[in-house]
Amino acid sequence: MAQDITKNSSDIENYSKEFVELQSQLNQVSKEKFNGISLFASSNATAAGTLTAGTGSYNDGTSVPKSYNTYGRTLLTHDSGESEAGSISINVVNFQFMLSVGTIDSGNGATNIDLGNINGANTGTGITSSGFISDITDVAVSQFTSIIERIADMRAENGAEQNRVLNTMDLLQSNLTNIEAAHGRIMDTDIALESTRFARHNVLVQASAAMTAQANQLTNVALQLLG
Repeated sequence: MAQDITKNSSDIENYSKEFVELQSQLNQVSKEKFNGISLFASSNATAAGTLTAGTGSYNDGTSVPKSYNTYGRTLLTHDSGESEAGSISINVVNFQFMLSVGTIDSGNGATNIDLGNINGANTGTGITSSGFISDITDVAVSQFTSIIERIADMRAENGAEQNRVLNTMDLLQSNLTNIEAAHGRIMDTDIALESTRFARHNVLVQASAAMTAQANQLTNVALQLLG
């Protein structure tokens, strides 16, 4: 809309103000955490804790592919705690790479720019004190298109990881149900069977007691006959 030749300088200024606010929102989103776990990373992130660092690359149409840092967490899915026995690698989105526009049209040192100043390193002409791009016309439509494509790639990757995690959860739940059933068959008492056994043994005990009592009476009968 800002590149429409029918728009005057006031219109472009208004678009740019909204553009700056949207960049501020992106910067805020990049700091979001879920249950204390950061959802996003940037090129200045470290591989501390459970983050695993790596390197990726993408081709923006130039002859030299651009490289970027990748980060992920490993979710162990086996009770042994061994990654080889069962694990899932969960990608942590590099927000700086995903929102990178490279060089903006104002030039003069404003290179390696990303929307929202995710890395905190945006400087140069056309950049505000907060590290945001001040003029929306400094960004070409092709740069926005490239960002949209990268967002689609990240969403597809995260969707695939989510499906794998859900499938693993279903498998683990099924395994837990089977283990509980097996444990129950081994450890739980069969009330019907044990009640039948108790009744049988009780009858045998009572019959044995009666037989013993009768046997003891036989000697008394014999003595009476002899007397």
